[in-house]
Amino acid sequence: MEKRLYVIGMGELLWDMLPDGKQLGGAPANFAYHAQQMGAKGAILSAVGNDPLGDEICENIEKLNIDSLISRVDYPTGTVAVKLSSNGIPTYNIVEDVAWDMITLSDHAKNELNKADAICFGSLAQRNEVSRNEIEKAINYTSDKCLKVFDINLRQHFYTKEVIVKSLVLCNVLKINDEELDILSAMFGWEGSDIEKCQFLIDHYKLEMLALTCGEKGSYLFTINEQSFLETPKVEVADTVGAGDSFTGVMIIGKLQNKPLSEIHQMAVNVSAFVCTKKGATPSYALDKICDKINC
Repeated sequence: MEKRLYVIGMGELLWDMLPDGKQLGGAPANFAYHAQQMGAKGAILSAVGNDPLGDEICENIEKLNIDSLISRVDYPTGTVAVKLSSNGIPTYNIVEDVAWDMITLSDHAKNELNKADAICFGSLAQRNEVSRNEIEKAINYTSDKCLKVFDINLRQHFYTKEVIVKSLVLCNVLKINDEELDILSAMFGWEGSDIEKCQFLIDHYKLEMLALTCGEKGSYLFTINEQSFLETPKVEVADTVGAGDSFTGVMIIGKLQNKPLSEIHQMAVNVSAFVCTKKGATPSYALDKICDKINC
């Protein structure tokens, strides 16, 4: 029997306080969920508080059948106030000094990291030195074959040039959107087209793959030798929460399965478009029914 792929999302774990009520949030959990929808086993490495909101998160992770590498700490469970624009685009107000700022690696987590086929981390969970150091240690516990995915995920003012550079050095796969690429271009003084900037990032940081998503304008996948562009499907958007995380999760499983770049890209686009048609980041779906839902 073929070994089941094992992927870990590391970083922020919280409640998104949406207009219709709270929903489980944080890019790492979303990534793990969508990778699991693709047939992998997902795990989440984070921290929640010793409080009722933390209890609820642990219960939700268990219901999703995602492995828990979650520490309980004496800080409040993270929350984010989410406002949606008229076309479903979210803006975030992220509470500071919360549990996921204080991630600690258990011995069990260290053992699991060594088994991982892929791990995904971002810049947001590195805003605090404690979690930043633990995330770096976690990456060092993985094997040489493990995909280290930096889903840059710039939020508010919670990032620095130093953290971004170090993360780019640590990763071998990068996921970035067009707005984030513009921020990095201004930060580093890059010139040229978006494609040229992506090719520079691949060459300079020796990346195996780079994903550039551009919202309604489409998306790109790059490797050293290949490039794929696809338009974004036209769908009725409920909200875009978690769409980027679903793209990353699907993309990584496709890469681990050694699928052709065009096939990886098409499935990532289809799933992320479907997620936009549903409220929240983790809708249930059957992969063979996705195209029926978005008319692809």
